Amino acid sequence: MTSRFFKGILLSGAVLMFVSGCATAKDAVSRAEKGEKGRPGFAETRAIAEEGFIYGLPIVMNYAVMYEYIVDRNSGQWKARFNTISNEHRVFTYKDTAVITPNSDTPYSMLWLDLRAEPMVLSVPAVEKERYFSVMLCDGNTFNYGYIGSRATGNGAGDYMVVGPDWKGEAPAGIKKVFRSSTLFSTVVFRTQLFRAEDMPNVEKVQSGYKAQPLSAYLGRPTPPSAPLIDFPKVDKELVKTNFFEYLDFALQFAPAGPEEKEIRDKLARIGIGPGKTFDFKDLSLEHKREVGLGMKEGEKKVEEKVANFGRNINGWRIGSPFGDREFYHGDWLLRAAAAKAGIYGNDAVEAMYPMTRWLASGEELDGSKHNYTLTFPAGQYPPVNAFWSVTMYDGATQLLIKNPIDRYLLSSPMLPNMKQNPDGSLTIFIQKDSPGQVKEANWLPAPDGPIYLVMRLYWPKTEPPSILPPGEGTWQPPALQVAE
Repeated sequence: MTSRFFKGILLSGAVLMFVSGCATAKDAVSRAEKGEKGRPGFAETRAIAEEGFIYGLPIVMNYAVMYEYIVDRNSGQWKARFNTISNEHRVFTYKDTAVITPNSDTPYSMLWLDLRAEPMVLSVPAVEKERYFSVMLCDGNTFNYGYIGSRATGNGAGDYMVVGPDWKGEAPAGIKKVFRSSTLFSTVVFRTQLFRAEDMPNVEKVQSGYKAQPLSAYLGRPTPPSAPLIDFPKVDKELVKTNFFEYLDFALQFAPAGPEEKEIRDKLARIGIGPGKTFDFKDLSLEHKREVGLGMKEGEKKVEEKVANFGRNINGWRIGSPFGDREFYHGDWLLRAAAAKAGIYGNDAVEAMYPMTRWLASGEELDGSKHNYTLTFPAGQYPPVNAFWSVTMYDGATQLLIKNPIDRYLLSSPMLPNMKQNPDGSLTIFIQKDSPGQVKEANWLPAPDGPIYLVMRLYWPKTEPPSILPPGEGTWQPPALQVAE
């Protein structure tokens, strides 16, 4: 998933380069502490803005999603209050627009944790062994810092504790594992496998067993004092163009710096960004607006290039794994930004792999207005998984699910019994905007009347050959798309 606010954040360099303004006493760059290196010049300001944009993009993207889902009750995408689980008793459709590239094959349950006052305890029920489920813990830095579920902890019931970055204490009896978030606000994404439409009541039963409660409630003790109320700054797609560093400035106060962040945090402080600072783009001088804008634009360009070239190109599919924890990124902020841009809240490779494509193996861009396509899995060569796999269609321009006459957004392994194999045992998926006819419709994945973006999802990929792991080097490879004859 990716926040829709960040689909081309700098739509026009002119927005930032030529905003009127002049030097004022409020200019955050001019007011930044001189320190040993002195006040940064224009070239250094631009360089810091570029690096800061790359570093801060996932953090600000995460804040934008949190604002729509948890803070703004009028956003049209609001889910629930902090520390309250929101269960979706459905899969996502074209009507869900808060994030792009959403999964539409596991109904989501979502939870945003506020860990300032005390830890939270997450409880999961016993889930039948045939049903895959996962609970991904992702903090404000977009580090995947822990998993609960079929692969990670099994399908048995259990209680788990999530603590903030500075919490000190011991886990009480009954807690199976403690997870530490690197930020004070953190998201929890529950994914519960849906076998078919009529299976939804069974998914709802599993979802009803997901629980979240403060540690004090779990222990039956008095509630500690509440954390102070916060005036969360409003986010929308227009504000994010010019207020990007203001949002980053706000979010960093809830994210203590890790050892690998010291250098970039020190640089940001030199242009007035970080805890204890007050960055406001509109108060910058014309010169500083220009340099900050140019730096952001160059940073965005590098992120887009990283997304386009990440991993290996295998039969037209990009295969890699840009998601992980703090240790995984190890200060590679460009990789982290590309991961968020490609699909924020994506899983680690061991939990799920996401081959994605916009192209034929020849490099020609997929376009439903020009061609019909086919994707054929040879007999016995389906994606190798312990759970299940799917192929999901998105509009290539927006990366949103598309409205279509049969309300089908993906084809998946649970749907195989209703699909038709070829005489040789292979399976062909028909990718086109119009129905291929009643005989082939069970294998039809409706496409947009324009650019196509396809994502294959392999949940709990097998590690023994044939396998897609290690990412980009595995013995199993997705087949190339073909133009239909």
